[in-house]
Amino acid sequence: MSGLRFRRAGLLFLALAVCNTIASAHIGSPDIYLDANAGPYKLFITVRPPTVIPGVAELEVRSQTSGVRGITAVPLPMSGPGAKFAPVPDVLTVSKDDPQFFTGSLWLMAVGSWQVRINVDGAQGRAAVAIPVPSAALSTKKMEPGLGGLLAGLMVFLSLGLVAIVSAAAREAELPSSVAPDAVQRRRGRSAALVTAVVVVAVLCYGQYWWTSEDRSYSQNVFKPIHMDAQVSGGVLKLMLSDPGWSPGLRTTAPFQALRSLDDLVPDHNHLMHLYVIRQPGLDVVYHLHPELVRTGEFQLQLPDMPAGSYKLYADIVHRNGFPETLVSTIDVPTLHGRPLSGDDAMGTATPWGHAQRDTDFKLPDGYHMQWIRDSQPLKPKDPQLFRFRLVDASGRAPSDMAFYMGMLGHAAFVKTDGSVFAHIHPTGTVSMAAFMAAQQQLVGASSDPMSGMDHSGTHSAASLPNEVGFPYGLPSPGKYRVFVQMKHGATIETGIFDIQTD
Repeated sequence: MSGLRFRRAGLLFLALAVCNTIASAHIGSPDIYLDANAGPYKLFITVRPPTVIPGVAELEVRSQTSGVRGITAVPLPMSGPGAKFAPVPDVLTVSKDDPQFFTGSLWLMAVGSWQVRINVDGAQGRAAVAIPVPSAALSTKKMEPGLGGLLAGLMVFLSLGLVAIVSAAAREAELPSSVAPDAVQRRRGRSAALVTAVVVVAVLCYGQYWWTSEDRSYSQNVFKPIHMDAQVSGGVLKLMLSDPGWSPGLRTTAPFQALRSLDDLVPDHNHLMHLYVIRQPGLDVVYHLHPELVRTGEFQLQLPDMPAGSYKLYADIVHRNGFPETLVSTIDVPTLHGRPLSGDDAMGTATPWGHAQRDTDFKLPDGYHMQWIRDSQPLKPKDPQLFRFRLVDASGRAPSDMAFYMGMLGHAAFVKTDGSVFAHIHPTGTVSMAAFMAAQQQLVGASSDPMSGMDHSGTHSAASLPNEVGFPYGLPSPGKYRVFVQMKHGATIETGIFDIQTD
């Protein structure tokens, strides 16, 4: 048996390969950050999804409202019978050093669109908030060569030991300790060793067959994102979507058997698709556009004026059950003279990342400024925090005509320069607003179509909008990032661009 087969069969004795998970639609940014209210309690919540399914998700909850006595959490499917029958909640542990900080863990048992309900008990009574948590296996983790060699060695040692023990037992078990086995007994020992060796080899071969079968079956669960093919013809961008055949329902329970399709998309901020078009490699030109659905699996958009270059496309969509995805593609375009930007479409430009002045004040084309409000502490990967930005006019004052941008104070996209990270963030956090609102409605009773006709305007009236917005997020890994922040005043959508480098 080859070394590879020995390593695989060795798994029967000591280990199972594990899988990675996706916790959101974002590219390379699995952790979930949420800045939201549970009734009168303002919470900053971090969910770190498990690396195996079933697996344990880690929770961190910081209460920004005093008087919280205790917090519990429970995972539920977003839809299906399981969404109505909650298990016993887990009690989060309060920090010994900070009475406002709670930690805990939860089991997520299957692939699909989940929610984690946070229940708060405090001086102002009891309240709850639900966090959508999409979960899907991305790939199997490859075994380390050293571990594989160790397992193979142990397997050989155990197999030979078993053969030797059976042979010795058949040859000498009935003899006194001082009597040597004769020829008949030695022949019986050799026969026992041969039979045992055949049985051991048969067991290992069956183990290899079983493992290969399990691996092939589990591959149906490994997440396969919807494929997006992008073409530009006559200034029109055509996006063709195709499903590669992801079928996690083969190994999960009934609520997840129809996890997604091409005709189950729901609006998020009144659009079926949010498309970021970013010029490579400098990330110096960005468009936030909204293609229209022309038929199932096909979106189209008349492109605006665009400078020539290669652009990477990140398209956010949300399925009816709350499961979000970010689709990726690329286009190369010559200089385009297209339509004027209109509606919710926006764009921004800056110097390429490598030549940028990494400061906290970005001057906009109309004389306004967007400012990054940050402290002097260095940014650390996976450190949850609120990225805050402010819009001011040419004289440094707050605009008097601040407006919602697609129902919110602003939108932001965090993009790593090597393309390995893309995260579209809202003031509430990294979750899809369509899924977030659906989860909240389930707390008070879902309608027949909980994601239709949603208003994401939040708690502010248009006459009292602040000129500041915050985005809860944690950089997933060290490296170079560019942040695109969009805020609106009057009919103008401003795009501020800021650079981050963290070790």
